[in-house]
Amino acid sequence: MDEIRRIAVECVGRAVMFGSLAIGCVMVGFSFAPVSAFRSGAILTLLMAVVLMWKAKAAASKNPKHTEVWLYLDEKSRPADGHAQFVLGTVMREVYGRFAQITLGVAIGFFALSLVLMLFGLEPYEPPSQTG
Repeated sequence: MDEIRRIAVECVGRAVMFGSLAIGCVMVGFSFAPVSAFRSGAILTLLMAVVLMWKAKAAASKNPKHTEVWLYLDEKSRPADGHAQFVLGTVMREVYGRFAQITLGVAIGFFALSLVLMLFGLEPYEPPSQTG
């Protein structure tokens, strides 16, 4: 069970890392307006948390043989066929849920930081109006 959990954390963690990289790129794109950078980061991180919660809810119904974790498990670490869906579903629900909690905390932090920056007088980005 510990081997399954370790591999699940690696697989989900890698996916979250790539998502965080994409969110970081969007935030760097808004670096000229820090309030907008942190606000966009918060919204995208919140979206990632929602996806992780959805994946946690759907983990129990997924066929374990069609998961990345199953591919990384060696033959002796794989649970028996009758028991595999329950074990992998339980572990994946827990791992997705834990990453969703962490991601939600980061999103709240980004929102709070954008509010603090607004309290210090910084304004969010507003595109120039198109008059003509």
